[in-house]
Amino acid sequence: MGLDVIARGQTARIVAVDWVAFVPEEAKRLQALGVEPGAMVSVAHRGIFAGRDPLALRIGRMVVAVRRVHARAISVTPEGPA
Repeated sequence: MGLDVIARGQTARIVAVDWVAFVPEEAKRLQALGVEPGAMVSVAHRGIFAGRDPLALRIGRMVVAVRRVHARAISVTPEGPA
């Protein structure tokens, strides 16, 4: 399941990332911020416009904004309540 469909506030574990979907600089930045298999994430906020972009992801103590298309490239498994 892609990270783009996780409910706001639900915790999930990253199981895979399709790094080909990212520009190399974006991939490096996200890897440096802890987006990698095994990491726990949650959706803190979603955009308010039609595409619901961007998504604010909570990774550890950080909040990182990503586009919905990039969130879709991050496969997760739900861990906690929504």
